[in-house]
Amino acid sequence: MSAAVAEAARLLAASRAPVIAGLGTDIAGARAALLLADRLGATIDHMHSATLLRDLDVMRETGLVLTTPGEARRRGDVVLLVGDGLAESLADVWPDLDLAALPRPTKAPERRVLRLTSGNNRAERTDDGPRTPTARTDVIDGAGASLPQLVAALRARANGRPVRTPAPLVDTMDGFAKILKSAKFGIAVWSAAELDTLAIEMLCGLIRDLNARTRFAGLPLPPGYNAFGVLQACGWMTGYPMRTTFARGFPEHDPWRFDAVRLVDSGEADCAMWISSYGAEKPLWRRDIPLIALSSEDALSPPGAQVQIAVGRPGVDHAGAHFCAKAGTLAHFAAQHETGLPSVAAVLAQICNALDGIGKSPC
Repeated sequence: MSAAVAEAARLLAASRAPVIAGLGTDIAGARAALLLADRLGATIDHMHSATLLRDLDVMRETGLVLTTPGEARRRGDVVLLVGDGLAESLADVWPDLDLAALPRPTKAPERRVLRLTSGNNRAERTDDGPRTPTARTDVIDGAGASLPQLVAALRARANGRPVRTPAPLVDTMDGFAKILKSAKFGIAVWSAAELDTLAIEMLCGLIRDLNARTRFAGLPLPPGYNAFGVLQACGWMTGYPMRTTFARGFPEHDPWRFDAVRLVDSGEADCAMWISSYGAEKPLWRRDIPLIALSSEDALSPPGAQVQIAVGRPGVDHAGAHFCAKAGTLAHFAAQHETGLPSVAAVLAQICNALDGIGKSPC
């Protein structure tokens, strides 16, 4: 591995505008990547930044009323599921939502589950195969209407405003609105992978409206690859989320300017490091660029990678801390089996040491 580390350091030292992307790593790896970016004047971006920043944009602009999966399981007597295919996003937290179980403490005879869908449903699955909530479930099938339109219409009906939708759909929405307003502790669940920023803002506005008369909270489902954990590490180390650059010697954030795919495809970046220690995700840019790949051992090398270093999977090949969707917070995970593969943080530390030998100024 020493030759690969030396070549990676050489490519980075020769670069004038490097990007460190992917960032599918644990907290220690994220911290090491940020320190390396600071040293190189590089730009950092996570593979799921676009999805994560939709929720974050709404939080920054209007605020969010949030809860955790555990609180949803214990207290939620009405659960509103917004989206056509939440199965993939729910995979990590579905058991903890336990929709079929009664909330406690409660006098409700059952937990009500409401589903808002455009009608383009994909099969909901868990590790045990297809599965749907066994709690009483009511569905609004938009029959081709988009999710943003349905969310806006539901908010309008919850506030007694007219909407231009077919009468049967209006009647169903009125029924939904009545159930939502009668909730003792309502939960709205969504994935930003399915909703745009305006739809999320509208849904959060509905949650805010409902809190005028009852308790209601949101449960946005985080994307994978420790995206939310990396977001937190970026926040406490730079004051900004991902899509931040150190090119001018201090952190600057801009969701459009510092999109790694845009930087590479436009020719602004001249070297890239891709980090994907949880799986086989590959970069989406189309332009060839000197590429250093840190990926799990079973992942194929990204096309065009000049250097590839196999790294361990956090919580599998080595211990690590990352965001736990079930708990709604950072958590430590012990190794399932030690394989001897290095962590992302360990590899990045070796690259930093190699940069010292080249003469690249330290942090």
